[in-house]
Amino acid sequence: MERKVLHSDDAQRWRPSYHITAPHGWLNDPCGLGYDPAARLYHLSFQWNPKGNDWGNISWGHCVSNNLLTWEIFPEPCLEPTTEYDHCGVFTGCLRPTAVNGASNSLTVVYTSVERLPIHYTLPYMPGSESVSLATSQDQGLTWQRLDCNPVLPRPPGTVTVTGWRDPFIGSWQLMLEQPGAFQSSDLCGLISGGVAGKTPTAFVYSINPHDLRQWKYLGPLVHVGLNFQPPRWSGDLGVNWEVVNWVPMTDHENVTRYFIIMGAEGCLVSEKYRRRTPRAQLWMSVKPCSQQHGITGALTTYTFSGIFDHGCCYAANSFWDPVTAQQIVYCWITEEDLPDDLRHQQGWSGMLSIPRVAKLTTLHHVRRARRSELSAITSIETQRETQQTSTIRTLGIRPDPRLEGLRNERTRMHIDNRLLGKHCDCTSPSDTHLSLMTSRWEVQAEFSVSNQCSAVGIEIKHGDAHSDMQHRTILYWEPSSETFTIQRPPPHDSRINHDPESAPHTLFTFETLAGEQRDETLQIHAF
Repeated sequence: MERKVLHSDDAQRWRPSYHITAPHGWLNDPCGLGYDPAARLYHLSFQWNPKGNDWGNISWGHCVSNNLLTWEIFPEPCLEPTTEYDHCGVFTGCLRPTAVNGASNSLTVVYTSVERLPIHYTLPYMPGSESVSLATSQDQGLTWQRLDCNPVLPRPPGTVTVTGWRDPFIGSWQLMLEQPGAFQSSDLCGLISGGVAGKTPTAFVYSINPHDLRQWKYLGPLVHVGLNFQPPRWSGDLGVNWEVVNWVPMTDHENVTRYFIIMGAEGCLVSEKYRRRTPRAQLWMSVKPCSQQHGITGALTTYTFSGIFDHGCCYAANSFWDPVTAQQIVYCWITEEDLPDDLRHQQGWSGMLSIPRVAKLTTLHHVRRARRSELSAITSIETQRETQQTSTIRTLGIRPDPRLEGLRNERTRMHIDNRLLGKHCDCTSPSDTHLSLMTSRWEVQAEFSVSNQCSAVGIEIKHGDAHSDMQHRTILYWEPSSETFTIQRPPPHDSRINHDPESAPHTLFTFETLAGEQRDETLQIHAF
């Protein structure tokens, strides 16, 4: 790659301004996310190829922030593939704001060290090609030192044949205290993502000694769902191999707890959705812990319900618990596979990280029905009957981090109240209400009351002046009859660029009020 390409006018014109990108070259999975209370800094790393604009030579880039809005991105990798056990790549992992021995005022990262390539779920797995290694920092993340005892886990458990075994994630799980073979008085669990060959995607569960992060004990597979388990459209295809599995217990304001995992699924069955993209999906799942390992599969949990974390081009979601805001913060890799390689190469950079999202357990009471589907048919929710007419619904809620309000320029805020238009709108023709934007960086929040007679509702974004080609527009709209939200993108200037529509199942609920009346949920669109 010629570095002069990086400074071309076009490359800089289209370079993201508030998403994290690498200084140059290829970027993929977010890694090593966390908060250092001693320095009051957030840390975020990412897989990075500093030597080219395609995947390869995978190192860790690194950046820090005090607000998740503005980031100091270091110009050089913090970890590079330089040792015998990771000379083929420093792959995805996590961060712990403690020393290896549990002491404070230190940072530890746990990463996948790669000794042999290629690695892919479609290829026979070579034990020893991936391992788990640790590195520590005593200077708030400026420099990192590998442990002399690396790798701390040299290969997958010998009792299973895996399709993949990488992306370590560490979290707390009360069930660890009850597991035979776990470290005494430890609720610390480690997940390593992958799958059991020919049987199921899963994560492999380990008990970790909280006083010594070098000590891991294998307990068994997390869950057994079978190959390409595909509930209805609300949940997606769970694939054959999982990557970057995060263990995320969540408790709502009523002190109800549900156990979630967030995972990337590889090997989804090829469909129209994946016609021009890699057949993979960014998903989430709710699981129910077993008091004893489940049946012949030996799994520690069973499937309850699941959903799609992102319906577009986000993948490899990784998260951390933010002690400052008491929220689970999630970042994703935004792929650029919609671009042909020659155009992507001209940019001098490839890939970015999503804006931070907050994941939480959402609980809705007094739900009577969905817009069209039976509640029992929606596989991305848990439904508990309250009365003969109403139910309580729980699901994984996802929204932008509220701190993103800090990106707004109050001098250019615009507001429109369209309630008067609604009185005479027949919902069959577009509104002529519009706002003119003089910037390519904007945010819109819109809320619609959707009548039973409405066939489609949403927002139209025209590119150019009001008299430009009507085809050159983006439309975000919801169709109540099919319970489908769609983003219709304009025809690309180059036919090799993928501008196929994005679509996702979405419904609105009807609630019963305390007065016995019925209230319909509004449609809310929040776009950056």
